[in-house]
Amino acid sequence: MNLRQSERKRAKIKMALQGSAGSGKTYSSLLLAKGLTNGDFSKVAIIDTENGSADLYAHLGQYNVLSLAPPFTPEKYIEAIEVCLKAEMRVIIIDGISQCWDELIDFHSKLPGNSFANWSKITPRQKAFVDKILQADAHIIATMRTKQDYVLNQKDGKYVPEKVGLKAVQRDGVDYEFTLVFDIDSKHFATASKDRTNLFSSKPEFKINSATGKKILDWCNNGLTIDDVKAQIKNCKDLEQLRLLYKQHYNIKDLEDDFRLQKETIQSKAQLLNPKNFSQNGHTSHTQA
Repeated sequence: MNLRQSERKRAKIKMALQGSAGSGKTYSSLLLAKGLTNGDFSKVAIIDTENGSADLYAHLGQYNVLSLAPPFTPEKYIEAIEVCLKAEMRVIIIDGISQCWDELIDFHSKLPGNSFANWSKITPRQKAFVDKILQADAHIIATMRTKQDYVLNQKDGKYVPEKVGLKAVQRDGVDYEFTLVFDIDSKHFATASKDRTNLFSSKPEFKINSATGKKILDWCNNGLTIDDVKAQIKNCKDLEQLRLLYKQHYNIKDLEDDFRLQKETIQSKAQLLNPKNFSQNGHTSHTQA
């Protein structure tokens, strides 16, 4: 275990748009993607589960469409995301992810045996799907439809269902996995119900446009990329400097070879300058010159 100082790194936004049918989730997602790519729709892919609704907005630009057909299993979504990643898409819109949860609920209802125990067959599949979203090296925009939520309140000795607002059709708590969640109403106005960027917290409702995506992109880029860190590694002049940098980034596996090669380079240079201070195995010798 090692302590290190906190450091703001460049991020890939993982966000969700939730709203009822007709609220404009697909259109808003495409406007966000336009801002996130600085208008380069060739780097935008939309995974369409809504019977071709993604093509309704082709006038915005030549984005890419990957159509999914039932059954909407988590494994099919994961495969679709991988196709987009291999095509080097910078923004992947998943429109929408409620169908995946519907599929899992339907699968669970058909399983024989104990209903509670059967969740052990559902949870790993749902987790694999969410992990794929969170770990993807691309900006992800997921849409979720909402439905009326109810609670049972006691009145006159009877329990009566009462409306308490809208709820996303997905597993409870899935919104906590996203960095940013926009709620979109029937008039296409958005508010942030979750915002770890602090760009939209406590702000009045607004209509999403490409400038919203650009604002999020600027927030994402306010940090270090892996290439930035690799450049820092190559610029290390001694082992102590390299060690301090390693303490900040030791958990990034993609940097292991860079640290090792730079360590060998520093040791080789030191050995050339002071050959008597090194033993044959490359370690510093404590014998006097």
